Amino acid sequence: MTPPSFAAVVERVSERVTPDAAERARLDAAATALRERAEDALADLDTEADVLLVGSTARGTWLAGDRDIDVFVRFPPDLPRDRLEAYGLAVGHAVLADGHEEYAEHPYVKGTFEGFDVDCVPCYDVDSAADIRSAVDRTPFHTAYVESRLDDDLAADVRVTKAFLKGIGAYGSDLRTKGFAGYLAELLVLDHGGFRPLVAAAADWSPPVRFDPEGHGTRSFDDALVVVDPTDPERNVAASLSESNLARLIHYSRELLADPRESLFEPRDPDPLDADAVRERVEARGTHPVAVRFPAPGVVEDQLYPQLDKSLAGLEGALARRGFAPLRSARFADETAVLFVECEVAELPAVERHEGPPVGVREHATGFFEVYVDDDAVTGPYLDGDRYVVERPRDHLTPESFAASDDLFSVALGPAVERALDEEYGTLAGAEVAALADEFGTALARYFEPRV
Repeated sequence: MTPPSFAAVVERVSERVTPDAAERARLDAAATALRERAEDALADLDTEADVLLVGSTARGTWLAGDRDIDVFVRFPPDLPRDRLEAYGLAVGHAVLADGHEEYAEHPYVKGTFEGFDVDCVPCYDVDSAADIRSAVDRTPFHTAYVESRLDDDLAADVRVTKAFLKGIGAYGSDLRTKGFAGYLAELLVLDHGGFRPLVAAAADWSPPVRFDPEGHGTRSFDDALVVVDPTDPERNVAASLSESNLARLIHYSRELLADPRESLFEPRDPDPLDADAVRERVEARGTHPVAVRFPAPGVVEDQLYPQLDKSLAGLEGALARRGFAPLRSARFADETAVLFVECEVAELPAVERHEGPPVGVREHATGFFEVYVDDDAVTGPYLDGDRYVVERPRDHLTPESFAASDDLFSVALGPAVERALDEEYGTLAGAEVAALADEFGTALARYFEPRV
C-alpha cells in the first residue's frame, strides 16, 4: 500500500479537528448569551465597561470538541484596582451563577455554561499592550491582531498546528506543560504562511531561533525560541516554552516530513503501571529511587508547578552534593504531590573524605587543622601529598535518610511546598515507590518508559 502523502494526512486531520456547523452554532449561541448576561450585569454598576470574547473561540481557531469560552470585561484604566476586582467578580458571578473564584494576577470567575467551560475575566481597556496594568490586558490586543490577519485557510492551518502540538505533547503554555500557547502557534503559522512551511522550517531550526513579526527590533532575549509579541515589543511570546518542548517540535517535524502519519496528531498516554510493574522496573534498573510525598498545596497549578520544580531542583542538588548521584528526577501532583529522584547510589560508607587546603597556605591550613585535631569523631588530620585530610562521619548514608531529616528544609523549596512539608510528609525509597502507582500510575509509566 502506498503511504499517505503529507497533504493527504493534513487534509484528514483538518477535517477531524475543524468544528462542524452544529458545533459552531452551539458555541455562537452560548457566547451570545454570556455576552448578554455580562452586559446586563454591567448596567447595574456605576462605571463604563464593555464585553468582548477573546481566545481561540473568538478567532475561529479552536479545535473540534474544545469547550472553552473566554469572556473579558474591559474597565476604564483609571478605575482603582480594588474596584476592578470587585466589579469583575460581581459580573462574573452574575454571568456564571454556579461559578467559583480563581486567582491569576487578580481574581476572576470560572464555571460552566451549557456544557462550555467559561472564564469571565476583568481587565483594563488600555490604549496599547505597552500600557498594560495586568498581564491579561494584552489578550484583547492578541485577539485583534490575529483576527485581522487570518483567513479561512490559515485558520485551518492553525488548527492543524495545534493538533500536531497536542499530539506530540507540546501544547499548552501552563507552567506544568511549558509548551506552545495557542497565540504562539497562531503567530508561527502567520509568520511562515501555513502549517507545511512551519514544520519544514522547524525541522532545520538550530536554537536560538528568533522571529519578530512586526520588525520591532528592540530588546534581546535569552530564550531558545524568541517570538517578539507584535503588540508588545518588550515581550517574548515563547518565554514560558521549555527547551525540551522546542526540541520536541523540531524532532517531530522531521518525523512528519519523513513519514507523514495521522498518529503524530493524536495524543497518546502510556498505559498506567501498577505497583508490581513499578517494582519490576526498579529492580531491573538497579537504581535507588526516593520519593518525598505530601498533601498537594492548595494553590493554582501555575503557582504549584514552578514551586515543585524549584523544590525538586533543591532536593536533587542536595543529593548530588552528598554523593548519591541522581540519574533523573520528576514531580507529580494530584491529591498528593511527589518529589521523585532516582539515584544511582543507594548507600554510602559511614565516613567521607574531607580535604583541607594545602599546608603551604598557612592561615587556612592552620585553621583547618585546629578544627579537627581534637575531634575524636574523625580520622586524622593526616597529610596526603601537601594537604591535610580528615575522614569524618557522614551525616546521611542513604538518600531517604536525608529526605526524612530536617536537613530537607535546608534546600531551596517553594514557599507553599515548604509549608506543606512542614505540616506533613513521608518518604519512600527503592521498591517502596510502588506505593505511588495507585495515584500516579500514568506518570510513572511516562517516567520509566520515556519518549521524545
